[in-house]
Amino acid sequence: MAGVGEQPIVIKKVKKGGGHAHHGGAWKVAYADFVTAMMAFFLLMWLINTTSPEQKRGIADYFAPASVSETTSGSGGILSGTALGDDGQKAAGTSSVIEQMSPAAKNPDEGHSKEGAKAQDEAMREALKKRDDAAFASAAQSLRQALQDMPELAELSKNIIVDQTPEGLRIQLVDQEGRSMFNEGSAQPNDRAKLLLRAISKVINQLPNRISIYGHTSASPGGAKAEGDWTLSAARADASRRILQGAGVDRDRVYQVSGKATSEPLYPDDPMLPGNRRIAIVLLREAPVLPARPAL
Repeated sequence: MAGVGEQPIVIKKVKKGGGHAHHGGAWKVAYADFVTAMMAFFLLMWLINTTSPEQKRGIADYFAPASVSETTSGSGGILSGTALGDDGQKAAGTSSVIEQMSPAAKNPDEGHSKEGAKAQDEAMREALKKRDDAAFASAAQSLRQALQDMPELAELSKNIIVDQTPEGLRIQLVDQEGRSMFNEGSAQPNDRAKLLLRAISKVINQLPNRISIYGHTSASPGGAKAEGDWTLSAARADASRRILQGAGVDRDRVYQVSGKATSEPLYPDDPMLPGNRRIAIVLLREAPVLPARPAL
């Protein structure tokens, strides 16, 4: 009980609402947009980092806006303020207008478009060349590793020469002194050559490129060129083709089989060296398939 003259004490209890108010899902949409933008940004950065200057130039040319007339007056239109007929105040300009509108007239954008298309083609060829170089390097490493891993091939590693040429990846089976790939005068590969050809077929099957096979012979004593060298070198190249196909190389991948006799010695300073007798197998660089461009 409150004393006389004292005010009663009133205690007010405020009940808080249960749970938080609903804020909606708008923040999820904003966050998703942010993540998408960041992904697109990093993808753009990656593409810029992996493209060459030639490719960037080609892309820039491709998206370059067409030229637009700078004037907003009627004279900037098709007729440029002149008349087509003989009558009229502007008849003096009729001849030049017709020449400008004729199909033979030079398009100011034509040169720019051709340069852009050429830059794109060059960029595509350069990109495909880099891809082929990387694939050829991997194939060459696989062959070297196979020669090291197989004891029966290790001693024959000196009979293999692998290099890249403008034509493609070249694998050569080269005769060594006392260790030839073919018996003298014979077109059939001996056991050494068959063993190496089967190992090479595994590398060839790693890539889709077509192949060319060339046979080479060495010069006779005195530097004489025997007439039968052409037939012998071609027969050896064809016999190598049959071994490769028997080891699993698709016959449709064989682009060319030819004999070169002594015309391209490996050692020009000494055309009689045994190393000039060889079989060259080339995995060809494939020409890029470029899209057809509309006529300008």
